[in-house]
Amino acid sequence: MIRRRGACELILKALFQAEVGRFSADEVLETVHEADRTEAEDWTYVQATVRGVSSDVERLDRIIGFLAEGWRLDRLAKVDKNVLRMALFELIQHPEFPTQTVVNDAIEIARKYSMEDSGKFVNGILGSFLRRREELLQRADGVEMGAR
Repeated sequence: MIRRRGACELILKALFQAEVGRFSADEVLETVHEADRTEAEDWTYVQATVRGVSSDVERLDRIIGFLAEGWRLDRLAKVDKNVLRMALFELIQHPEFPTQTVVNDAIEIARKYSMEDSGKFVNGILGSFLRRREELLQRADGVEMGAR
């Protein structure tokens, strides 16, 4: 059983580092792993999630853009944006994870690494996603296929 919170914090660090430094997922994974040796099962999950988010970042960002009304994506705090990317990826790709656990972890990580109000922002975005999940996934995929 993976230790979710610790794994999610490593995922955030890697995603943030990749965005700020414009590094590939593999480059940041190597750096993060050297800095924080973690258990094999946790590390496997961290790698899969960082690579998954990185390969699906455009779709995830479209979903965030649909939900963050009045906010341009480039104006969002990088920590908040990467917490949202990670949580949305988990909600979409890992339906076996309890939804409330994913949301609560994202809120707590946003509070820890960003600003106090970031938890409320992340909660609002993820709550909206859960209420409108199918519509948002279809819209994000439609944009990807050039339908919008």
